[in-house]
Amino acid sequence: MGADRRAIGSKMKRREIEVLRSQVSCAAVLEQASFAIDIKESTRRAVKFRRGAEIIIVTHEGRGWFDPLSDAKGDVFGLVEHLDHVGFLEGAERVADLVGFRITEPEWQPARREGGYNLSLPERWQARRRPWHGSPTWHYLHGDRCLPVSLLRVAIKGDVLREGPYGSMWAAHTDDVGFVTGWEARGPQYRGFASGGNKVLFRLGPPTALRLAVTEAAIDAMSLAAIEALRDGTLYLSTGGGWSPSTQAALRELASRPDAQLVAATDANSQGDLFAERLRALAEDAGCDWTRLRPPEEDWNETLKIREKEKGERKEGCVPHSRRPRQGRLRPAEPALDPAGHDAGGSEGVMKD
Repeated sequence: MGADRRAIGSKMKRREIEVLRSQVSCAAVLEQASFAIDIKESTRRAVKFRRGAEIIIVTHEGRGWFDPLSDAKGDVFGLVEHLDHVGFLEGAERVADLVGFRITEPEWQPARREGGYNLSLPERWQARRRPWHGSPTWHYLHGDRCLPVSLLRVAIKGDVLREGPYGSMWAAHTDDVGFVTGWEARGPQYRGFASGGNKVLFRLGPPTALRLAVTEAAIDAMSLAAIEALRDGTLYLSTGGGWSPSTQAALRELASRPDAQLVAATDANSQGDLFAERLRALAEDAGCDWTRLRPPEEDWNETLKIREKEKGERKEGCVPHSRRPRQGRLRPAEPALDPAGHDAGGSEGVMKD
């Protein structure tokens, strides 16, 4: 690519390249390539374009873009190279052909300024770093919450975590094509959800998995994943403590796939039982298998802390719960905590209903 960019000097001066960059919007490239604006999920600062399952977000008043489903991003020339799989020379010629192309301007609703933010949700997410070994968020998740290093690496590789302010964690909620709609924010002194965001689902695991383990918080979803050693064929989910129409629609779509199993891995309290009943009703409506997986402690993170204490693997900064579990040790040899029968267990232990 570098040779192409140098070679273009023989046909097109650098000044001409800059003129093209200023005259041709990324939106023009996308419209010409049969992408359409998703007006409901766009803002003036971040316009979302779709073409089937492909998504491109246009930023910087049309001069920049990024692909939320990969690490690809750049200017208008990079966009043509990305879409058409051509070199810079040919891409520049295609950009030149679009000079004067008039894009379809959407009719924007008055911009909301919830929380006083000037950046769109995707821009705010992209502006934050992924956690790294020894970072404040890493210390919180590994030290305070006892999430194992192997699990954190999987979550970071899956791009579902970001460094929040003051040592907090951001855990992404995404729609069915991976677009970030908001994030659960949780830290030593803070708990909330992204201002202006929409709760859908936190997702950890293969998107095609048929075992759907639904928890109420991203930390609990990751804790259950750690306890089950990231069980094969399982997608660990969190509703973020809510039950929005978007969350219900996303769960229904997942549960409607053939051979899907919905696992209500909600907290062992009255609210958790209420969530479990909602999941039972949704599963029955979708024709999906359903089971209840109840943590021995109030939630899965407390269970994980006790498990780590009993294994004798104390982590620096980890302060596990002082009480012993009510159902004894959860051994690593138990890949999933489901007993064999739907009515196994009791109200004090891990069980299926």
